[in-house]
Amino acid sequence: MEQSSDALTFFALLLPFAAAAVAPLATRLMGHRAAWLLALAPALIFLHFTTFLDEVSSGATITAGYAWIPALGVDFAWLIDGLSLTFALLITGIGALIVLYSGGYLKGHEHQGRFFSFILLFMGAMLGLVVSDNFLMLFVFWELTSITSFLLIGFDHRREASRRAAIQALAVTGLGGLSLLAGLLVVAGVTGEMSLSGLLGSGGAMRDSALYATALVLLLGGAFTKSAQFPFHFWLPNAMEAPTPVSAYLHSATMVKAGVYLVMRLNPAMGDTVMWATILPLFGGATLLVGGVLAVRQTDLKLMLAYTTVASLGLLVMLTGLGSEHAVAAAALYLVAHSMFKGALFMVAGVIDHEAGTRDVTKVGGLRRLMPVTASAAMLAAISMGGLPPMFGFLAKEEIYYATAGATPWLILVTLAALAGNALMFAVGFAVAIKPFFGVERETPKHAHEGPVLLWLGPLALAVAGVATALFSNVVHVLVSSPMATAIGGIPAEITISVVPHIGVPLALSLLTIVAGVAIYRSIDRLREMIAGMLAAIGWGPDRGFDQAIRGLIRASAAITSAIHHGRMDVYMGVTFTATAVALFAPMIVYGELPAWPAFPDLPFYEWTIIIIALIGLAAIVIAKDRLTAIVSLGIQGFAVAVIFMLLGAPDLSFTQFMVETLSVVILALVMTRLRLDPTDHRPLGEKLLDMAIAGTCGLGFTLMLLRVTQGTFDRTLSDFFEQWSYTIAHGRNIVNVILVDFRGVDTLGEIAVVMIAGLAILALIRIRPRAVPEPKPGPEL
Repeated sequence: MEQSSDALTFFALLLPFAAAAVAPLATRLMGHRAAWLLALAPALIFLHFTTFLDEVSSGATITAGYAWIPALGVDFAWLIDGLSLTFALLITGIGALIVLYSGGYLKGHEHQGRFFSFILLFMGAMLGLVVSDNFLMLFVFWELTSITSFLLIGFDHRREASRRAAIQALAVTGLGGLSLLAGLLVVAGVTGEMSLSGLLGSGGAMRDSALYATALVLLLGGAFTKSAQFPFHFWLPNAMEAPTPVSAYLHSATMVKAGVYLVMRLNPAMGDTVMWATILPLFGGATLLVGGVLAVRQTDLKLMLAYTTVASLGLLVMLTGLGSEHAVAAAALYLVAHSMFKGALFMVAGVIDHEAGTRDVTKVGGLRRLMPVTASAAMLAAISMGGLPPMFGFLAKEEIYYATAGATPWLILVTLAALAGNALMFAVGFAVAIKPFFGVERETPKHAHEGPVLLWLGPLALAVAGVATALFSNVVHVLVSSPMATAIGGIPAEITISVVPHIGVPLALSLLTIVAGVAIYRSIDRLREMIAGMLAAIGWGPDRGFDQAIRGLIRASAAITSAIHHGRMDVYMGVTFTATAVALFAPMIVYGELPAWPAFPDLPFYEWTIIIIALIGLAAIVIAKDRLTAIVSLGIQGFAVAVIFMLLGAPDLSFTQFMVETLSVVILALVMTRLRLDPTDHRPLGEKLLDMAIAGTCGLGFTLMLLRVTQGTFDRTLSDFFEQWSYTIAHGRNIVNVILVDFRGVDTLGEIAVVMIAGLAILALIRIRPRAVPEPKPGPEL
């Protein structure tokens, strides 16, 4: 039974990728209705993960998997506990609604099948990320989310803004991924563990290490860039260039919460330190306030929601950094609540844009009569975002204030940040829900009307879920919230909050948030102008800094390229061989490994004859009057070496040398006939002497290195291995051939592929012909 469950989980993790493979064909056959078929994939995965609820809620942690790269200790292993299970349910549940929403939103788009593939690939990457147990598996899926989000954000690749946003997101999160990899390697080096389950079971080994600070900074570099923490927040609002289904998915349950997931996952092993409790609340609080203020500044519905997402991510990081039992509970509740109300509001913004033709909040109004279902979904989601009963967002906000309320200066600052951030998000949430649907009906670019079921089903389902989860919070806490808080905190947790508020300071803070939020909402237009003026006075920001960094990188690259790659082949060759000579001589001189010069060899006359022929070829190259003679003379040396191989009992190697030399001479001769080069060498004497010295030094270096190698003790380990196993395993008596085609067959295949690609490139260059420019026709005489 357990093996059957493991196999089902394995196939569930692969199902989004399989659905992505068939999405283009399904869309070609069924059109936008393919969304119903493709949404079955995340729906089935959602149902599969619900089977773990009872086991996980009883305190179990499920680890399983299969060997992936056993030699490197890399397994395709998963870890399912309250945290990863909650994320998996959010990713697949909201993902199914997003696939359906995409069917209606992109109906008739020529690349809708491609979009379905991208969104399903992204879903599979994010799902793999949150259930990964092995470090390297986590990193692979982490980077895969960056790549697939690049494809989604740049989906409308004909627009420069989309391309810029995609590159920006990839650059920021990609660099953060490298920081994450470095941090994971440091953790593995300290603890000896390559899995999250092993790290969580290592106790305080990481916290007690001298490398704790290094590992923490590197890991937070990955988390902060992924979850858009200040000052890396700028890429997330720019990602609004993506189609709205992408924005709704990215900013509700997926990519931007990957960093929050990582922080929550590492909390039991790396939390509860001064650095952790300082860095996370500090950056989280700053992100919360910056995101809230910039959200008020916007008029685009998607940008307003995007900046509140930045603020929400900061709030989650801040709560995780506090680390207390109630702060962890608040983080768990708010993450679930945010996923529901933000996904709904983003889809609402998309419906308004799709049906009214604009998402400028100052240009729409009175749509409630024309779009009643969408208006209802928007209002329910805004109530949850504002933290009002009877929504799940109310439970989260109450728990936030219960966790932050305190008399210490640090807790007072945290409480003020939470209060200000929540008030700002309250105002923006209701601005998104009220201004487009209430008030005087305005003329819009399109004749507004209620969208099809594929468009309003998603936001309505998430909005209703916000009510249902609050009303049945006792069940939700047992199955989801408490196991999630247990996984984040590392100790058993029980969440009991309901729609009945905490009487006392938390309730007072909630009421103060409502009052401040209403005040901000009523003066939002004036505040928008004030913030715009303040930002204009500041001028510079991280987004502009990113552009400046990219321009500086390009200029520096161009300067380095012009200095190093100036087009002079003689300089390239001189530098290369000089570096080779240094690499040969430096170790032998520094470590005193210069070989003893051997006695003059006693060779048979025929071997002397071959050596003399090689020396004659060398002299012919030096004194050659034209390039063709030099090429042919170069072949004399190669043939002489081939004969020596034959005399020493290596006929196969000799044959290979003969073939290489023949082809080299022929190809070089053919190339020289097509290049417009001077027939003779016009280098001045000084350059010739310098080149001669470099060549002679390289030759002497190789000679000394080979002498040193042959004078050392011969290690027969590899020789004995190949002699023992070449015939037994590979069934070949020619050891050299067996090594090439069996023991290092993949390497040989790679070499063949490189040669083939180079040949195709050369063929393409040879076939290029300049286009004939037609002569202009004579015009009429004037």
